[in-house]
Amino acid sequence: MAIIRHTYESQLLELRKDIRRLGLRIFSLIQQSVSVLSDQDINHARAVVKKDTVINRLDHDINEQVIMLITKQQPIATDLRLMIAALKISSEFERIGDNAANIAQIRKRVKFTDNYILMRLDTMGKLAMLMLKDLNTAVREDDITLIKEIIIRDEDIDDLFKDIINTTYLIDNDPFVAAQAHLAARYLERIGDHIANISEHIYYYMTGERYESYDKN
Repeated sequence: MAIIRHTYESQLLELRKDIRRLGLRIFSLIQQSVSVLSDQDINHARAVVKKDTVINRLDHDINEQVIMLITKQQPIATDLRLMIAALKISSEFERIGDNAANIAQIRKRVKFTDNYILMRLDTMGKLAMLMLKDLNTAVREDDITLIKEIIIRDEDIDDLFKDIINTTYLIDNDPFVAAQAHLAARYLERIGDHIANISEHIYYYMTGERYESYDKN
């Protein structure tokens, strides 16, 4: 019985590690997707797009792990919350990967040279990456307060998105470039939303309560 329990705990630990590995890959993919927008070599953008297939495979593997654990181990409530959270988090990461790949796809159509738009897109990407970095810290330190803060910080990315789509600066210069810039900003805004969703899933796993139900005032 002790051997079975040890195996089970090892599988749960491996699941946590796989989620973290996926998060680290997503962190890097966000960084790369924004940087290629002004890259001279279009092949770098193509390489970023291809990396999304790795994200998809990792998401599939995590799903298989969770299904195996649920069907074979009959987990208790806390462990079951971990597994359900893992499924949802993995799915959110996969969607972030899709959005990062879509940003890289934009570089295959146009190269941004305008510092005004590049600075704002870069800032959106860095804010998203900082959310992920702090989320990793919050999980490691069981910091519920930081998790709540990360969820709220998605509004900073939303504000930058609004700033980009409401400007006429690029539209007067080149409508096509402006449209592509707006699209890149939209993908980054969605990435921020997915990170906030991940934070809410982790909040539920750690507290047993849904984020929307706690007193936010």
